[in-house]
Amino acid sequence: MDAQGRGRADNIDPADQWVLNPNTGEYELRLTPAAPQPSVPGPRRPGAQSPNGDAPSGRSTDASSGRSADAPSRRATGPSGRQQAREAAPARTVPGPRRRRGAPPEEPPPGRRGRRPQKKKSRTKKVLVWTGGTMAFVLVGAGCAGYLVLKHLEGNISSTDVGGAAKNGFSKDEAFNILIIGTDKRTGKGNEGYGDKGSVGHADTNILLHVSKDRTNATALSIPRDLIVDVPDCPTKQPDGSTKVIPGTEGVRFNTSLGQDGRDAGCTMRTVKEVTGIEPDHFMMADFNAVKTLTTAVGGVDVCLKHAVDDPDSHLKLSAGSHKIAGEEALAFVRTRHSFGNQGDLDRIKVQQQFLSSLMRKMASGDTLTNPAKLYDLADAATKALTVDKGISKVNTLKDMALELKKVPTKNITFLTVPVLDNPADGPVHKTVIIDPNKAPAVFSTIQNDVSFTEVKKKQQEAKDAEAARLKGSQSEASEVRVRVLNGGGPDGAAQETLTWLQNTEGVLKSENGGNAPEKIDKTTLEYAPDQAPQARKLAALMGLAGSALKPGESVTNSQGLPEMTLTLGKDFKGAGVPLTGPTKAPKVEGQSTADKVQCAS
Repeated sequence: MDAQGRGRADNIDPADQWVLNPNTGEYELRLTPAAPQPSVPGPRRPGAQSPNGDAPSGRSTDASSGRSADAPSRRATGPSGRQQAREAAPARTVPGPRRRRGAPPEEPPPGRRGRRPQKKKSRTKKVLVWTGGTMAFVLVGAGCAGYLVLKHLEGNISSTDVGGAAKNGFSKDEAFNILIIGTDKRTGKGNEGYGDKGSVGHADTNILLHVSKDRTNATALSIPRDLIVDVPDCPTKQPDGSTKVIPGTEGVRFNTSLGQDGRDAGCTMRTVKEVTGIEPDHFMMADFNAVKTLTTAVGGVDVCLKHAVDDPDSHLKLSAGSHKIAGEEALAFVRTRHSFGNQGDLDRIKVQQQFLSSLMRKMASGDTLTNPAKLYDLADAATKALTVDKGISKVNTLKDMALELKKVPTKNITFLTVPVLDNPADGPVHKTVIIDPNKAPAVFSTIQNDVSFTEVKKKQQEAKDAEAARLKGSQSEASEVRVRVLNGGGPDGAAQETLTWLQNTEGVLKSENGGNAPEKIDKTTLEYAPDQAPQARKLAALMGLAGSALKPGESVTNSQGLPEMTLTLGKDFKGAGVPLTGPTKAPKVEGQSTADKVQCAS
């Protein structure tokens, strides 16, 4: 029955039935103004009434309809029953006026079952969603750009296959040696005007850079171009893929180890090993253009001169004091040797070391590292200027090496020159030099044993403590030491030579020759099981082994089925009975300096 019908039944004007609800601010239909507002009855469930057709007794609530169980039954018969139902039936609420467009949503009035208003995303969430999508796009774009940059830089690099002279790859967990070669080849724009324009590209500037295993220090050892050396036989890769052995020569300048007779950088690496006993792992070679492009990429390098220079040979003209140089001027600075000291190559090396120190400081400065444009220009210039061995020809490998070197503080990067003497064969006019037999071996040994030329107190103390701990404790009798000797880097017959010495001289009778080791190693090691520690300490004392040579591990079984230690002779083996203890402190070398110090060329 509709509202108008219900109104006429009570002789009430329907207009009087609309009442303002103060709680909602809307007009609602009321049959009896004073009557309470029961909730709106929902549809009756089948079987909800009692057997006689009435609603069940009690004040329970129908959970599905929300209707009170004691509400009047609509099945009452007769006019009076229908009238009673109409009087008792609650009024249906009438929807309020439609909300204006743009107005905030209204909550439904109490008791009204309406459609829940749709929640809208907040402005903040919208911004985050949009920004997140944009950032994803930017990151993908950056990734693509990074890939393109990587491929571009990789395309810049020139590499040379030097065969076994260089290692394959690079390890972040080991000390490493890089031979940096500056050639005097005149290729490149503007370089043909310099002297000796037909040069095949000799090893004009040579620096052996050793980076320590713990990355606390590095040593840059300059090797004079006029050092008299013996160049060994060099297997050299030919353009057709074949290998040609270029015969060695004795008593020649070091710079002829490259270019002369078709020698490649692998020959220079082998010559360094022949002269110093230090094996370069890789090489990097640069020509005149490298100095010009690298100094320009970093925005110039600061140098200092104690006196004015006007050199017609190198075209360097600078006043005394500080200057920022780049390009042609920087190349002239590192080439001149008639303006400093005794106008020889050794004094030019000092100037080059000062220049490289300044370049390192500039490359490590915040002005360079925080400037993406400069970093890209530097990487672009470096990869275009360098020729490297195949083992490090990937940009990622070069990046890893640079990051490892970056860990070394500039105050612990030492520049020094191989100790030399004037060559007596030159007569009164000294043009070449020879190795100083009294001073040079100590320098080479210091680098071989990864000892710093600068004070790295904490690390040195830790190393000393570890060394003492390994060697401290009881020692077995020599007759109780059971060991197998392998040759892992010494000359042919080194294992047998050592075995004979141990048995006949030191009384280590329970020893045997194990032949050649599976691979070559740089330093001699002694591997032992925990219960063999007293034997290991005894053998270390007999052979003069450093504590770092002792390697706790597992024992092996000898031919009689008994456990024994393994002594592997490395490249540092100097002969049976010659102590293998390396230096713990570096010698002082005349003219050595560190990369953090600003020096003026004189």
